[in-house]
Amino acid sequence: MQFKKTILAAALLAASFSAAADQLADIKQKGTLVCGTLGTAEPFSFPNQQTREIQGYDVDFCKAIAKNLGVKLELKMISVAARIPELQQNRVDIVIANLGWTAERAEQIAYSDAYYASPQKVAVKRSSGYKSPADLGGKRVSATKGSTSELAVRKAIPTASVTTFQDPPAGFLAMQQGKVEGFAVSELMLSKFQAQVESSSPIDILNPPLINELWGVGMRKEEGGLIKQVNATLEGMEKSGEAQQIFDKWFGASTQYKLKRDFKIEPIKG
Repeated sequence: MQFKKTILAAALLAASFSAAADQLADIKQKGTLVCGTLGTAEPFSFPNQQTREIQGYDVDFCKAIAKNLGVKLELKMISVAARIPELQQNRVDIVIANLGWTAERAEQIAYSDAYYASPQKVAVKRSSGYKSPADLGGKRVSATKGSTSELAVRKAIPTASVTTFQDPPAGFLAMQQGKVEGFAVSELMLSKFQAQVESSSPIDILNPPLINELWGVGMRKEEGGLIKQVNATLEGMEKSGEAQQIFDKWFGASTQYKLKRDFKIEPIKG
């Protein structure tokens, strides 16, 4: 009896490995790549006001991977909380949905090389004269409570006094009112605040970043073939300049964000 159970267990294990190994082939056979994305996060994935089609930075990466695989793209809208469950339950093939790398997530799923870096930066009033985050040593800096930005300030500027708020607008207002000298949050959000106050109370966004939160394409751990193919696609996009073009399209000088790309697609070193 025990021998039969052993044989059955081995057969099931072999079947699971076979299914995993065939994942890339299955995608090609069905002719469709199902890419999970948020659909509500401008400029990463959001509805076009005219066509209502989902577009954005993340969507363009979904399209590029599908094109490289030679298959059609199917976008599936998922929530933030459902990103990993949808992947683990085989409801999507890959996830490109503002998925920042963390050690905990990396235990559950596989990450591709980083296709986006979300810099956490500090802003100051232009009139303050501060030029770098190091200038804020011993000064007061606001951040959202429990955020990556708060942790980044404490690590990068250990002598700063961190004042936390429940949301970014409150932390930004504290700086504008002179209650703190600096305000830390993602570069993308800072660029929005900067545009809003440029004519009335201008701010500067300081370099270098406190940290870079790296985003990768989420995949199931056992999908070695797909992981290799996705990383090869991303590497090709970096070398050809396509990755730079996509960044400029959604974040560059002609957009409201006016950001410069200061990262390259590289493996995530956790």
